[in-house]
Amino acid sequence: MSEWVVKQIGKKPKLNSPIFVEGLPGIGNVGKVVADFMIEKMKAKKLYEFHSAAFPHSVFVNEDNLVELPKIEIYYKTLKGKHDLLFLAGDIQPIDEESCYKFADKVLDLCEEYKVKEIITLGGIGLQNIPKKPIVYCTGNGKKIVEKYKKGTGINEKLYGVVGPIVGVTGILLGLSKPREIPAIALLAETFGHPMYLGVKGAREVLKVLNKKLGLNINLKDLDKEIATLEEEMLKRTEEFSNITKRTAIKKLKSKIKGETSYIG
Repeated sequence: MSEWVVKQIGKKPKLNSPIFVEGLPGIGNVGKVVADFMIEKMKAKKLYEFHSAAFPHSVFVNEDNLVELPKIEIYYKTLKGKHDLLFLAGDIQPIDEESCYKFADKVLDLCEEYKVKEIITLGGIGLQNIPKKPIVYCTGNGKKIVEKYKKGTGINEKLYGVVGPIVGVTGILLGLSKPREIPAIALLAETFGHPMYLGVKGAREVLKVLNKKLGLNINLKDLDKEIATLEEEMLKRTEEFSNITKRTAIKKLKSKIKGETSYIG
């Protein structure tokens, strides 16, 4: 396989100054939950599939119990009287820094081809505890777009010192879009920073912002129904996983110190 295989699905649509929304897996999978939910609820159509040797060397088992290569996809949705939408969603992200930059450049080439008006990237901010009401923070490649999305939504632009580098496609798209003069913003919701946790509450807060600023009128009741059940299940799995991890760590430490007294909090 060559480094990048891009498959176009159907004919290229004519889009009206689309807004590009990225939601790939990351902390709490906040961005992925948002993008997948929007694609499903808005019945967006698939436009491109990306396959690459730069993706993890694994396959997924689907609902038909057959294997699928990991992929990233672009979907589109036309909206009457409004800016159309493009969505970047998928199973994974590129596994190394060089691949991430190359992938982001390919995506931005498509953004220029479709005359994208704005880019919105989505992600999570990992906390040590589950937030009761997650705060949504924002940053961007220019003050104008930050002010635009901050106005009337209550999101917090004071991100300096709250997070370190924004890694992966979510961050690199912001940086690389600036030389191309495409306004871009990241919406980052607080979530529990555990690899087994699904940040549905944080995703809901991001969806509220997008609903308001993009005038989408998406009904979030379906997502509300899932939140309590999902969080209860994920918390249980998180606790079980933590206990297993802790027991494993104790065993490894005891084997190293060979009987010396130790305390693990």
